[in-house]
Amino acid sequence: MKIGIANDHASVEMKNELVEYLQSQGHVVINFGTDSSESTDYPIWGEKVSNAVVSGEVERGIAICGTGVGIGITCNKVKGIRCCICSEPYSARYSRLHNDANVIAFGSRVIGIETAKMLVDEFINSEFEGGRHARRVGLMMDVEARNM
Repeated sequence: MKIGIANDHASVEMKNELVEYLQSQGHVVINFGTDSSESTDYPIWGEKVSNAVVSGEVERGIAICGTGVGIGITCNKVKGIRCCICSEPYSARYSRLHNDANVIAFGSRVIGIETAKMLVDEFINSEFEGGRHARRVGLMMDVEARNM
């Protein structure tokens, strides 16, 4: 799978470990984040990875900042993005199964690398179930269309 990853200055180390982890599984990972620990603004990076998902450049996105909240909110501002901000595997899995989430966000100051790997595994390896959930995702997208 082709995966985009983005991060701010607080999350460089976690991003680098996740890139290595995903590549070891055979995924192609495109870095849309910073590689510097110098202070930067997470909205820049969240928008970049989200645009790559919407354009089809990557299939899914991973967004990381200190808490995951700021970058995740930013991702959800991009039309067509359904970003799940989470810190445990159950939500990561069901964000895909039921909500067809296309970006996952979490915080490098909130979770450790092993939890991040679990979240990414659930997010990458789960597929949208469709069915009654497709109707609900359609309703979500209707809300987006009315409010953009």
